[in-house]
Amino acid sequence: MEEFFAAGRHFPLNRTYVMGILNVTPDSFSDGGLYFDPEAAVRRAKEMEAQGVDIVDIGGQSTRPGSTRISAEAEWARMEAVVRAVSAETQLAVSIDTFYPAVAEKALKAGAHIINDVTGFSAEMWRAVQDTDCGCIVMHPGDPDDLSGGARDILETVRAFFERKAAQAAQYGVERRRLCFDPGVGFGKTHAENLELIANPDALRVPGTALLMAASRKRVIAAVCGEGPAAERVAGTVAAHTASALFGADMVRAHDTLAAVQAARMADAVRKYRR
Repeated sequence: MEEFFAAGRHFPLNRTYVMGILNVTPDSFSDGGLYFDPEAAVRRAKEMEAQGVDIVDIGGQSTRPGSTRISAEAEWARMEAVVRAVSAETQLAVSIDTFYPAVAEKALKAGAHIINDVTGFSAEMWRAVQDTDCGCIVMHPGDPDDLSGGARDILETVRAFFERKAAQAAQYGVERRRLCFDPGVGFGKTHAENLELIANPDALRVPGTALLMAASRKRVIAAVCGEGPAAERVAGTVAAHTASALFGADMVRAHDTLAAVQAARMADAVRKYRR
């Protein structure tokens, strides 16, 4: 059976895994400031574990539109205590949401299992992970200057990007079972393209790798369900992620983790009985 492998953690690709979002930032689009205090962040990670979450994704830098980029040093200063504590005090697999190779290296030494890079893994990032056995989540970052819609086939575009990144990984000695691809919903895509990605994870799959869907509370949800506070997009998020799980996604990344875990378990149960 195929699996996603991350620093000694095995994730057989026979069910839907839930990655809980833990932003230790003051300015993330949905939950900025809630877990900026390290003690609050660790309590939240333990709560996720009790709810049945499989992976916690810790981020020290907002990637929302218009956010201010901070340095690698500042990012790690925000994250270090949380990474060390969560690694030591829970059984969760720890993912690090960073595009800085220096932060990735420090986090892996501090006990992290996965690097989640929303910029799609540069050569420097591949070098940072090549001598480890960590998992690598590679996101398609999109092209905000190419939002013409109809001028490209988004499924072909993203799948071709994934194939290129799988080839790059091989060049750095990173085997396929360590790779998980994320189509980057909300990053440089039109509304229709975001929906097409959510609806067609099976068309994006690269053999031997895992696939993550991350639409939690994003604007694509608000555009369908109605504008309002991001925290009120729970049901829309669950619907999008459940559809993706039924259509072939291996993992979902969510803010509202109890709802995500229940939905993933129900989707898996229903899929077993599909004729």
